[in-house]
Amino acid sequence: MSRRTLSAVLTLACGALLAGCAGQEPPGNQAGTPTGPPSARGESAAPTAGSPFWVDPDSDAARQVRQYEAQGRAEDAALLKRIAERPVAEWPAGDDPVPDVTKAVRGAVADRRTAVFVAYNIPHRDCGMYSAGGAHDGNAYRAWVDSFASALGDASAVVVLEPDAVPHIVDGCTPAQYHGERYRLLSEAVDRLKRQPNTRVYLDAGNPAWIHDPGKLVEPLRRAGLAKADGFSLNVANFQTTETVKGFGARLSGMLGGAHFTVDTSRNGDGPFPGEGEDAWCNPPGRALGLPPTDRTGDDLVDAYLWIKRPGESDGTCRGGPAAGVWWPDYALGLARRAKA
Repeated sequence: MSRRTLSAVLTLACGALLAGCAGQEPPGNQAGTPTGPPSARGESAAPTAGSPFWVDPDSDAARQVRQYEAQGRAEDAALLKRIAERPVAEWPAGDDPVPDVTKAVRGAVADRRTAVFVAYNIPHRDCGMYSAGGAHDGNAYRAWVDSFASALGDASAVVVLEPDAVPHIVDGCTPAQYHGERYRLLSEAVDRLKRQPNTRVYLDAGNPAWIHDPGKLVEPLRRAGLAKADGFSLNVANFQTTETVKGFGARLSGMLGGAHFTVDTSRNGDGPFPGEGEDAWCNPPGRALGLPPTDRTGDDLVDAYLWIKRPGESDGTCRGGPAAGVWWPDYALGLARRAKA
């Protein structure tokens, strides 16, 4: 699917969904969409032009902005709006993804936007490291994905499927006895999510600093169901420059028959931190926000730049950070302060 096609699909999907609800408010919005300026509603502003994606007005960043404003920290509040006013992916948590998915879908439909999600619950997730967890077995995962997909309904959505799951097979971190099941679960998840009429699915493929040879990803991505997905995702929660990732993605795409991809630009504004292993990816200092989310990429292979990793959430308990996925306002301020736009 080309970038222009994706943009058109997002627009048509939102329009069709809203037209189908004519005369009936979306669930949870019986009182109608709030009116008045965002500041009067205690919300963040709408996303900037060029982004069709939904902004959560009650994100950690948005709440932090309101707290800073109440404390008279106007400069810090203004800086954090660089995060709070941008669309970031939703990562439904726990055994039941429905509440988180439903909340985002309702907000996106009301705002005539596309919700961006990450499905991150594969068994044996993250090889027992900072983000260890996931469903306790294959059947539990299948049920989780089915609930996730059902909650999406007809809404316009993008789902990045299981960051690290395929690369951890390629690098050997996931034990060999789990490989066959993982391929089946990923392929089934693509199938289930694609039954939703306006959902696009991108299988995660890591980043070029992790899997150096894109050829090593070709067969694993195919086994994981890429043919039925809309493409693959790159640079999730990492810091590789956009140009580096695009070059890697183009090479991988050429080996996959022209498959399209998305790029996580949430924290790559200053590129990667020098170093190897955990030093390079776990809460590295001096990083900056990257290109804002948009589907206007200027590259026919790149369907969107997305903020998949939520800027300001910790990578794990390294460099004084809280647990993985926990909001860390000081780190968020640093990312925003060093942003070039």
